Amino acid sequence: MTIRVLLADDQALLRSAFKVLVNSEPDMEVVAEASDGAEAVELAKSQAADVVLMDIRMPGTDGLAATRQISADPALAHVRVVMLTTFEVDEYVVQSLRAGASGFLGKGAEPDELLGAIRIAAAGDALLSPVATKGLIAKFLAQGDGSDDGAGVRGERLDALTGREREVLVQVAGGHSNDEIAERLEVSPLTVKTHVNRAMAKLGARDRAQLVVIAYESGLVRPRVE
Repeated sequence: MTIRVLLADDQALLRSAFKVLVNSEPDMEVVAEASDGAEAVELAKSQAADVVLMDIRMPGTDGLAATRQISADPALAHVRVVMLTTFEVDEYVVQSLRAGASGFLGKGAEPDELLGAIRIAAAGDALLSPVATKGLIAKFLAQGDGSDDGAGVRGERLDALTGREREVLVQVAGGHSNDEIAERLEVSPLTVKTHVNRAMAKLGARDRAQLVVIAYESGLVRPRVE
């Protein structure tokens, strides 16, 4: 199956470069381009995009607002958003994950990294750039936004998880793949996948990136202090 990609960036030159790169791959194609967030939301619907490469800073409706709209629309539940940022480690990254993005990538990433990010997002996996350490992301997530209401609600929702599902969630928050989790817990990868899917359903998470956010915001996983 071909991955349908939507490019959302206010810089036409950058969109052109991304388009050439994406269209050079046999398993993906650029189906539309947007210069602002509002246009990106509309094109995600009309062009049936699978993955949106979304710039965070755009005039008018920015990438964060657009991502929230996409995440909140049931008709776009299959759409995965990868945020593009100039600075890979900042508060925008955490806001992106909270908004519903599957992950983020620096604009200075290598071509193979960008293509890999599209494939990872399309597969429903979390994309956390190697440059931004999990510990730092966790630190920002644990700081919250000044309100404990969301964390409290999510903490209560964790009660619906079984003991094994909690174990798997902790491993997902650590950035481990299904195969790695299976080896750590001595179960099959298929069993891990089942637990992940059940945890996502119970917690209302769109993908693994959202599971990471919930794991930290609920207090199930604490950030490491380096």
